[in-house]
Amino acid sequence: MRGLRLAVLGLGCLFALQVPAVSPGTRPALLAAESTGLRTIAGWLRTHGVEGWLGADVADAMGIARGPDEQQIEARQRGFRAEETLRVAQLLESRDAILFMVQRPDDQVFFYLSSVSGGLQKAFVSIPSRNIVAPLGAAEAESTFAAEVLYWESRTHGT
Repeated sequence: MRGLRLAVLGLGCLFALQVPAVSPGTRPALLAAESTGLRTIAGWLRTHGVEGWLGADVADAMGIARGPDEQQIEARQRGFRAEETLRVAQLLESRDAILFMVQRPDDQVFFYLSSVSGGLQKAFVSIPSRNIVAPLGAAEAESTFAAEVLYWESRTHGT
């Protein structure tokens, strides 16, 4: 998880970037499947996740509301490494949110913030070595977020 902390530190003073959760051409069936997947993932993290937290700096960068004295937000989390890719999911139950992070070996870290009930809210990529944070375009955000939901939903079956 040290790699996650280092990647997240690169977010610094990011202003939360809005990405439409649904493009005009998205089919309702796809949205229903995404919502079902997020509820499944949230339930799995409640049961199989470990206690953790999300730091105030990351919460602020993501636009996640917190109290002035709240330096961390409780989370249930799991992480998996496959070869050189690290994936972490955090359930922020008190915020009805799931944060997905994908750290790839090419120095790119993708972040997807979703609500359990409302789907994708924000998506961006961080390139820590170049101190760059950029929003993902709506089409890319939706397709890569859908792939993350499928990845984590498949993890729920294998615990």
